[in-house]
Amino acid sequence: MVRWYLFLICLLFSPVALAQTPEASRLTELSTGDATRGWEAVGRLDMGHGSFCTGALIAPDLVLTAAHCLFDEDTGEAIPVARMEFLAGWRNGRAEAYRGVRRAVAHPGYAYDEPREVARVATDLALVELDRPIRSGRIKPFETAASLRKGTQVTVVSYAEDRADAPSLQQVCHVLERYGGVVMLSCSVNYGSSGAPIFLVEDGTARIVSVVSSKAEANGAPVSLAGELRPSFADLQAELSRQPDGILNRGGGLLGTRTTGGLGAKFVRP
Repeated sequence: MVRWYLFLICLLFSPVALAQTPEASRLTELSTGDATRGWEAVGRLDMGHGSFCTGALIAPDLVLTAAHCLFDEDTGEAIPVARMEFLAGWRNGRAEAYRGVRRAVAHPGYAYDEPREVARVATDLALVELDRPIRSGRIKPFETAASLRKGTQVTVVSYAEDRADAPSLQQVCHVLERYGGVVMLSCSVNYGSSGAPIFLVEDGTARIVSVVSSKAEANGAPVSLAGELRPSFADLQAELSRQPDGILNRGGGLLGTRTTGGLGAKFVRP
């Protein structure tokens, strides 16, 4: 979301490892139809009052994003779903599809006010159920894949406050370290990139392996932070099944429903 705060976290990450990190590619704006082909299921998740996160379809009616996106940064209360809107493939003032939100659920182990930073990031995952499925030949939901490993090459597609009108692609960045269910990556993110899908691309198929939780600095270099998708994702799906009418989050209260209609690092949460 376009919001931020600082926190310190102790991870097993050394200056030597950082110096040996393979170079990441630059961000490329996906500003044309040809450039966005295949990425249309990534969208901007507007939270009202000018704030937004990034999210991606994993089913016609389900968006995967970061759990902290569901909470108001000033009050810590859950954001009403009536304020939320998913803009699939948002680019230059228009989206491939517009959907409201029926309900949303954070990982059952996530608490917005959790004082243990590693625990909070490790479970920083959420599912947003749309008020109507998106069924389009151009917008194909992504599959999810297994956990990341150190050294894995990944791809990120994200929005941010300085590039809110079109998604940006970082074709190549890498997993630098793993610790306590958290992965550190060399990927470039900024405020608004929270919830952005992190992809493993194999044989031409992109599968989501995590979502962006935070941006950070490690030994003076920019890095990003994410929770491992497995096994947290299974717990998240189970939580959605357990809460058919409204979602009681331990960190912020009831989100409610909407009627169907139309390493030693300093981190900054984007």
